Amino acid sequence: MVTTPDPISTTQGIPPESDPAATLIADPYTGYARLRAAGPVHRMTGPDGLPVWLVTRYADVRQALADPRLALDKQHAAPGNYRGFALPPALDANLLNMDPPDHTRIRRLVAQAFTPRRIAALRAPIERTAEGLLDAMAPHGRADLITAYAAPLPITVICDLLGVPAEDRHDFRAWTDTLITPDPARPQDARAAVAAMLAFFTALIDRKRAEPGDDLLSDLIAVRDAEDRLSEDELTSLAFLILFAGYENTVHLIGNAVLALLRHPDQLAALRADESLVPAAVEEFARYDGPAPLAIRRFPREDVVIGGVTVPAGETVLCALASANRDPEQFAEPDRLDVHRRESGHLALGHGIHYCLGAPLARLETSVALTALLRRFPALALDVPESQLRHRPSLRARGLLELPVRF
Repeated sequence: MVTTPDPISTTQGIPPESDPAATLIADPYTGYARLRAAGPVHRMTGPDGLPVWLVTRYADVRQALADPRLALDKQHAAPGNYRGFALPPALDANLLNMDPPDHTRIRRLVAQAFTPRRIAALRAPIERTAEGLLDAMAPHGRADLITAYAAPLPITVICDLLGVPAEDRHDFRAWTDTLITPDPARPQDARAAVAAMLAFFTALIDRKRAEPGDDLLSDLIAVRDAEDRLSEDELTSLAFLILFAGYENTVHLIGNAVLALLRHPDQLAALRADESLVPAAVEEFARYDGPAPLAIRRFPREDVVIGGVTVPAGETVLCALASANRDPEQFAEPDRLDVHRRESGHLALGHGIHYCLGAPLARLETSVALTALLRRFPALALDVPESQLRHRPSLRARGLLELPVRF
């Protein structure tokens, strides 16, 4: 018997008087645990007032992420069912809004920048960047680790990859932060950030056309102009997505990892004692408190059954990665941080054809960032009571606004 659950605002494990979205932002892992126990799929009201279907259990999330019937292209959304942030076509024609064959074509073009060999070649430059940031922090004895370290490291790396001049990087964090957590009371700020980014990338592409460099953006322009395998909108959107995603996921992963270690001194001691544990520990940090609680929304091309629940065609499906990664059916003691954990298969970076293309780079950056930080500052500690730490007020991004530390 296929069932359709009632809206979560009235049943399904979260108290009816609460705001489900606010509950999941304030205490996501407790909220998701209640949802998993109550059922595999829940129909609820999203922050925009429209209905969404939330998938909570590991097996169902993993299957849904790889299901070709669940499309990313917004044309498959039922009329009036989806109200996403409106990007201009020159920024919207990116991989997060595409399905095969366009997705396959564009992903294949970009994949050459993220081969194991090319990622390995970035280790030394990333190490130099990390050491330079730590050199700047060291004399002060304390810092906001997000502003001084976790944010500028991935911005530097991704801008070097794209070929963005150093003098043009200062606004990137402000633009991306505005888009990650837009202020509902000031929609003009998000519109201004979008307009500024579009103007910037348009001008940058023009400059790279005139004076190509040894960088990814110049290579993509050559593909666009010489081989006609990208439209102009796809080219601009691709540059935007690489910058946006390359910054957002990594800064949150680094910040969340450091906080997790400071909360678990035994795990911090284990990494200090054996640096060879760091790469595997990065996988555990991604599972334990990953940067993206939800995968990008999907729209069923036809009625689909997920976890025994029928989801109608065209409605919005959200796969809860944060919930799947704490599912006790998949991970032993899932709420325990364990840098020695050898269970594989976390979904923090996705699964299937939309698996995060930059995952190897994010792993490398996080490994280098943690190794350099722990070597340099053996007395690293929180500089404020833990109760004062604030996360982004977002269901889609799990990251700290600030991480004050002393060393």
